[in-house]
This record gives sequence, structure tokens and C-alpha cells, in this order.
Amino acid sequence: MSTLPPQNVSSTAGEPTRRDVLAAGVATGVVVAGAAALGAAGVLAQAQAEDAAPAVARMPSGYIGHGSPMMAVRAAEAAPWRAWGQALPKPVAFLVVSAHFERAPLTLGATRTVPLVYDFGGFPKELYQLQYAAPGAPRLAARVEKLLEHLGDVRRDERRGHDHGTWVPMRWLRPQADVPVLSLSLPTHDPQRLFQIGRALRPLRDEGVFILGSGSLTHNLRRMAPDENAAPFGWAAAFDAWADDVIARGDVDALLDWQRKAPDARTNHPTVEHFIPLILAMGTRHDNDRVRVTDKGFEHGGLSRRSFAFETV
Repeated sequence: MSTLPPQNVSSTAGEPTRRDVLAAGVATGVVVAGAAALGAAGVLAQAQAEDAAPAVARMPSGYIGHGSPMMAVRAAEAAPWRAWGQALPKPVAFLVVSAHFERAPLTLGATRTVPLVYDFGGFPKELYQLQYAAPGAPRLAARVEKLLEHLGDVRRDERRGHDHGTWVPMRWLRPQADVPVLSLSLPTHDPQRLFQIGRALRPLRDEGVFILGSGSLTHNLRRMAPDENAAPFGWAAAFDAWADDVIARGDVDALLDWQRKAPDARTNHPTVEHFIPLILAMGTRHDNDRVRVTDKGFEHGGLSRRSFAFETV
């Protein structure tokens, strides 16, 4: 099993990226802004917020292609996300596993409202001023720790706010920001272990928790077209179609062996962090779930926004 070191993992040397390591951002004082951390009274308020929404028979789970940080302000392109969120019964909480939160061992982000992480550079100033002050989820954090304890250590980082892989889609899925949100790290690149983590978390769906993997079905920043509306490259379209078919059929074996079985896997994912949240999300799927594509399309010819919902009918 391949595990990551106990800090956020940067991209391959020389690869262009929109992410900054959180620690570097804190050191420069650039990547975080927003509401101040809450005290004891605030923690109590967070727990009360978790009680505010009634549990449902079974929440869906899913995977979202979160696209560029610009999706945070593009209402037309984000319309499928808004429609997805509007179709959901109100969750008790959201548990989000973002491509931009890689840390081992398993780590939970802040369980109270703390500043967001603006883990990208060179974008319009307005993006760095956006807020998403959802309540924290201390009770969900305790439940996640219990469910995952047999898989190893589960730690907390109470300073770690939501990165753009979480808050950008959440701005559209739940724009009211009235439901607790908890971030969970990707602790490994090993597909089997990620699937096991998803399986261990699956009971949360019956407790009213929406589990969301956030990444991008194709993600090669070196080979994006300058034109945002360019037709998809052949290698991206083929991989996107392969993944759509594998997920629709529930072919777990093919998904876990994706680096050998998917067309042009290395071209589509020079680094794997944007694909593997799908594996964890697939672990939360029940055998009788239907798969619904909630969004699709490409940015810059090589960045797929295909997203999936796993819904028990």
C-alpha cells in the first residue's frame, strides 16, 4: 500500500498547479481569510446545527468534477450543481473528500467554522473574497472516527479550513450554507484502501449524511487548450467515456485497476489525486443504487466536469 507523508502533497516537480500547500499559504498570510474561529459557545452552536436537519431514509452520495476555481462565480455553468443540490432532501451534514486535501494518516478538517483555504493563484481578486461559512460538524467527526478506527489512526486538524475542491461546489449544492460540512483527507493513493474507506463510511448515508468525492474525471494541466470552450481532446473524451461506462455498470474491479485498464490513464492523470476521490465515493454505493450523471462537459478540452450521484430508488 502506498501512503502519503503526513502533510499535504505537492504536485510533481515542474507541473503547473492551481494549488498551494496550505502551510506555505499560512506562512505568507495569503490563502486564508474569513470568519474568525469560534470559541466554546460556537462549538455548541455547531453541534446544535447538526441536530437541526432531520435524518432521511438514505441520503445519496456522489462524485463531482469541481472544475476551475472560476466555477465559484459562474452561475450558468454551475446550474447542474444547483439543480443537484435542490433535488436533495436536506442532509444532516456533508462529508467531503477533496482532491486538494491529501494527508496521512486519515485527517479530519476543522469541526467549527474557520477561514476558507484559497488554494490557487493568479485568479481574479473576487475569488479570494468569497465566503462559505457553513457550520462545523463535531458530532459527525466523532462518528467518522468511530467508523474508521479499524483502518488506522484518524487525526484532526482544527485549523484546516475547506479548500476550493469543497467550498466551490458547496456554494452551489447548498448556497444557504446552513448544513454542517466536514472535510476528510485522502490518506493514500492505494485504490483498495480508498474503496475500503468508502465502504466503512457508507452507513453514514442512512444517518442523513451526504458523502461527496470532489476532483476531476480528467485532469492534465499541461495539456489544456487555451480556449476554454475547445472541443475535448481524443484522449480526454475516451477516458471520460470509459469511466462513465465503468461507473454505470458498477465494475469495481475495472475501477480499482484503472491505471492499467483505462485508456490513456497517465495522460489524463499525471498525478492521481483528482481521480481517486471517485474510488472512495464508489465505496459508498449500495448494490441497489442507481447511477445518475449530474453534470458533464469539458473545460479547455481536457478538464472533465462529469459528476455522478449514487441514489437508492
